[in-house]
Formats: sequence, structure tokens, C-alpha cells
Amino acid sequence: MNFPILSAIIFIPLIGALFILVIKGEQKIVEKNSKYVAIFSSLANFFLSIFLWYSFDTTTSDFQFVEKKNWMEGFINFQLGIDGISILFILLTTFIAPICIFSGIHSIKFKIKEFLIAILVMETLMLGVFCSLDLVIFYLFFEGGLIPMFLIIGIWGGPKRVYSAFKFFLFTLLGSVLMLIAIISIYWITGTTDVIQLLDMRIPQEYQYLLWLAFFSSFAVKLPMWPFHTWLPDAHVEAPTAGSVILAAILLKMAGYGFIRFSLGLFPVASDYFTPLIFTLSIIAIIYTSLVALMQDDMKKLIAYSSVAHMGFVTIGIFSLTKQGLDGSIIQMMSHGLISAALFLCVGVVYDRYHSRMISSYGGLVNIMPKYALVFMIFALAALGLPGTSGFVGEFLVLVGTFQVNIFVAVLASLGVVLAAAYMLWLYKRVIFGKMASSEIKEMADLNKTEIYVFASLVFLTLFFGIYPEPLFNTIDISVNNLIDNYQTDLNFHLAQVNN
Repeated sequence: MNFPILSAIIFIPLIGALFILVIKGEQKIVEKNSKYVAIFSSLANFFLSIFLWYSFDTTTSDFQFVEKKNWMEGFINFQLGIDGISILFILLTTFIAPICIFSGIHSIKFKIKEFLIAILVMETLMLGVFCSLDLVIFYLFFEGGLIPMFLIIGIWGGPKRVYSAFKFFLFTLLGSVLMLIAIISIYWITGTTDVIQLLDMRIPQEYQYLLWLAFFSSFAVKLPMWPFHTWLPDAHVEAPTAGSVILAAILLKMAGYGFIRFSLGLFPVASDYFTPLIFTLSIIAIIYTSLVALMQDDMKKLIAYSSVAHMGFVTIGIFSLTKQGLDGSIIQMMSHGLISAALFLCVGVVYDRYHSRMISSYGGLVNIMPKYALVFMIFALAALGLPGTSGFVGEFLVLVGTFQVNIFVAVLASLGVVLAAAYMLWLYKRVIFGKMASSEIKEMADLNKTEIYVFASLVFLTLFFGIYPEPLFNTIDISVNNLIDNYQTDLNFHLAQVNN
């Protein structure tokens, strides 16, 4: 294929944002036209990514649709390409972006034009992360996403939005500074930042440990892992609904993708050495943040802490380095992207109507919002890993894979499933059943047509991949096997050198 499809997928949202930028006229007309452009560009991008998936060859582990342009001669190339792992994240991003736009259209009341521009720019930067095959380009996209997210939280967020925006920005930036130093070091050691070349090389063992820690400092904050997670609940609480959806569904997955692509791919010896550290932090995250979630009185905060716990499963699966564990971690990220997006949208529905996130403000919603109660139930059950939902597939595979390498870690991680059931069912009971906290709640309307369409798409995918995950497995199978084989080969090579 000569058509630069990856560049098109990355930059279509940006082109849409530029179109919105130049729209002039009366405010109402500008807002209306901006909405049309945003919806069209995001949906067009989604359908283009579906075509990309259709055209993708699942029989090879090589990077496909590779594009390479000289940027800084002899130093950095603008290089794009995808494999079976990255294409799923592209699909997730292009699917979630229109949902954020539909959500923002109904919930954002001021500076709608600017908000839509921020969302589209954010989409471009996130897609760039999953397509980049040069470390410098990856870093630019990875860090570039901080700016629109900072604006989304800081301008359209809640009462403490400025504090939360700065906390989010500083936490993630400080972590990433070390990654930048590591990228410069890799260029100094190997003479290239080309990911394809680096994956074929063997970075000397003596450098791997420090380089791994530098990348870890960035990914652990962004994921986030315990104890670097404190920015996430604040960011979620203050962010508008669309911001929370992007944050939970995609932004956290960039770090998980980074662990798979770079930590395992470039630093196998260090990854093996630091696996006990990852397991320890992940177990603490699963158990501790689940217990903290049980104590929350803010719906958004509860779901934010549950995200940290679910990401603990992801990191355990990645560093188990088993086929089931890695498959499970990727599917868990896909699943969490859908389910967490839906849960934050559920909170957004009642917040738009009653302007409260407090659990104690509600009760008895099943009597006046039966459609909402049904949707909320499906996603609450999916979040706790009910069989038949995508949440079960990912967590089950992670636990199966982890059992093969460390039974103790797998048993402790299993407690997270029980705790997830506790806090999600407790949340559902208090919001949906019982007595109404106020007579004003009786005036709340059930889901409108737009909300029904959005939730229907999320429900369909959550149940479809829960019952029939085969399309996901077929896509990632060869790439995951290749990753594990290369990891084991590199590890054995370094061990042989040590023994000699």
C-alpha cells in the first residue's frame, strides 16, 4: 500500500482541529459547525482505522504500513509502523475519541470550540504514541499529550481544577525527564533511536538497569503504579466527563504499551531482574487501592482508584512473560478502556442532571431511570470481571499466566477480584437501590437518544469480546509470540555471556 495510512490516521483529527480553528461567525453558528467538523473527522478516523485492521496481515510479526521520512538528517527519522499489539490501541483510541466528543457536546457549556480542538489534538498525539517507531518521535507524542490534557482539566474541570491540572502535569513531566535522558543515552550507546534497529540489537547489560529505571519512572507515573498514583484521583475528580474518559480509557494505556514495547523489548535482562519489584508494587496497588476505593464517597474517585487496581493486573500480566499473561494484559487494557470509559460516562449522566458526584446524594434511581440502572449494572459487573464480559477474559488470563511463574503473586492478585466485587456492588447498591436522598431526584430524566447510542456501542463491545475474544487473540498472537521469543533469546544470550 503506497497510501500513507498511518500518517492519515494520526493527522486527520489535527486537520479537523485546524478547520475548527478557522471557523468564524456568530457564536451559535461557530459552535454548531465546530461540532459537525469534530464529529465528522473523528468518525472518519475510526472507519479508516477499521479499514487498517481489515488490511492488517495477522500472519507476520513484522511491523506493517511502515513510513519513514528524514527529519533531522543522520539523527532522527519520522518513522511510523504497527504490529499486532499497537493496532488494537489505535482502534481503541479512534473508537473512544468520538464518544468523548459526543459527551463534551452535551456537558460542556462554554468555549465549546476550544474544547473540541483540545480533544482532536489529544487524539492525534495519542495515536502518534502507538504508531511511532523512533524513540524521539515517541517521546514527543508521549509528552505532547500533557498539554491538551492539562488544558482540558484546567479550563473545563471542577472547582479545584487548577491544582489538579498542575499536579497531573508536574507528576508526569518529572517522570518523563528521566526517560528523555535515557533516550539520549541510548543514542550515545547505539548510534540510533530507530526502534526496529534497537529491537534487533542487544543493548549492553551494564547499561540496561539504569535505562530500564529511567523508562520505568515515566511509565509508572503515567500508568499509574503505586505509590505514583496520587495524581490520578485528583485529576479524575476535577476533569470534565470527556477528560476522565480519555484519561482512563487511553492515556493510562500509553504507559502499558510502553512497558511492552520498550521495557521488555529493549531491556530484557533488566526486566527479568526487576520483575519482583513490579510484582510487589502491583500487588500493593491491587489490594491497597481496592480497599481505598471501598472507603470513597465520591463516585469518580472510587472509579479512579479501581483503575489503579486494574492496572495492577496489567503490569503483573506483562512481567509474567507468559503467553497467557501478556495476552491477558493487552486484553485487560482494551477491556478497561471500554469499561472505565462507560463508568465515567455513567457518572457524567447523573452529574449533568443533578450536579453531584457524591454517592450519598443518590439512591433509588432504578425507579426513575430504569435504562440507566440497566447500563450501570452491566458495566459494574464487567468491572468486577463477570464471566461473559471482556473484564473476565483479561483478568482470568493474567491470573492463569501468573500462576505459571509465581503462585503466591497470583493468589494475592485474586483477592483483587473479590475486592472489586465488593466496591462495585456497594457503589451500585447505594446509587441505584434504596431510598432517594432527595425529592429533587424524582425530576431526573432517563437516558436520552444520544446517550443510549453511546452506551449501546460500549455494551455491545464489552459483551462481544467477553463472549468471543477470538478477533483480539488473532490480531496479537504472532506479535506476542515474537516478543516472548526475542525476550527469551536475548536473556539467554546475556546469561551465556555472564557464565563465560
